[in-house]
This record gives sequence, structure tokens and C-alpha cells, in this order.
Amino acid sequence: MTSLLLQITTTAADTTAALAEGAETGPESVRLIDLALAGGWAMIPLALLSLAAIYIFVERFLTLKKAARNPDGFNDRIKRMVLAGDINGAKMLCAQTNTPVSHMIEKGLTRIGNPLKNIETSIENVGKIEISRLEKNLSALATIAGAAPMLGFLGTVTGMISAFIAIAQAEGSVSPKLLSGGIYEAMVTTAAGLIIGLPAYVGYNYLVSKIDSIVHAMEYSSIEFLDLLQEPQL
Repeated sequence: MTSLLLQITTTAADTTAALAEGAETGPESVRLIDLALAGGWAMIPLALLSLAAIYIFVERFLTLKKAARNPDGFNDRIKRMVLAGDINGAKMLCAQTNTPVSHMIEKGLTRIGNPLKNIETSIENVGKIEISRLEKNLSALATIAGAAPMLGFLGTVTGMISAFIAIAQAEGSVSPKLLSGGIYEAMVTTAAGLIIGLPAYVGYNYLVSKIDSIVHAMEYSSIEFLDLLQEPQL
């Protein structure tokens, strides 16, 4: 019985020592900065694309947030002022609000007295200009969302070519370390391209949805204003 216990104790000690030795001689962890540097030339344009995507998203997000901010009761106040004949007061309210909706209403107020079709055309033209401003740089963000993964894949292809050239030039048998090292370094650019492209794609669609909601509000306000001009009080 005693010999059995001694044998179990010896085996456990040997196992612990083997694990400790494996931990000491195991592969070193690869730092993120080392992976980025291993990606090669493609990491430079990918880094620039990531900075551009962040800038465009933040700038457009703040702009759309400001454009969507419409004071409560704005349309009702405009309606009361117009019905009361206070056109100048309505214009001043639009100037103070400074949103796409207020810009459209202000243009319509300046055309009061003209045929209704001319007023409607003026409002539509201002609406097109405001939508163009809201969509500024969105095409660039969409381009980044599509180009970043493709650029990363191109970096991987060129990296794989370099890795296989090194393998072909190696004398004797090729070590698994050389083969695997060249492959994982080449795959870094594909991962970086996807990391940049996916958030850019999601951000683009989010901004498009915000613009759609603002456009709906613009259309509703313009229709309501045109209906107001057709009331008998005017």
C-alpha cells in the first residue's frame, strides 16, 4: 500500500514538472503591435482608411443629430403665426431653429403671394439641397466599407506570394515554423480589412436610416405647410 502511494506521488510530481517545463518553453504570446507590423505595406493604407471611416462616421453622426433636433410644437407655432398674418415672426422662428425642416418652411414663407405651384417647387429645391448636405461623405464611407476587405485580401495574396518564395528558396526541408509563420503573417491584412470594413458597413447603414427618418420629417412638414397655404383664411 505504501509503495502504491509513493508511486502515485512520484507520478504526480513528474506531471507537474512536465507542465511547468512546457509552460516555460511554450510559444511566446504575439503582441497586437507585432501582428500589425507583420502585415506589411497593406497595413498603412488600412490604417488610413480606418481613421477616415471614424472621422466620417463621427462627423455625420453629429450633423444628423443636430438636423433631427426639431423643437416641440414648431409646426404648430408656424401655423398660428401664418394664420395670424405674422409672416416675419414665422421667418424669424425658422431662422432661429436652423434645421432642414426650418430652411424649407422659411423658403416657402418668402414665396407667399406667388402661385402655389411655385411655392411647392421652391420648397422641393431647398429640400434637395438639404438632403445633399445630409448625405455628404456617405459615399466615401460606403467605399471604405467595400475597399478595406479587398485591400486586406490583396495584402494577404502578396504576403502569401512572398512566403512561398521564401519557402522555395530555403535549402533542405522546410520547417513547419517557417511555413506557418509566413501564412499567419499574410492573413493579418485580411483580418484587419474585415475589422475595418464591417463596422464601416454597419455605420453606413445606420447613417442612411437616420437620413431616411429626417427626410420623412421634411416631407411631412412641407406637405403640412402647403396644406396650410390652401386654407380659406389665407
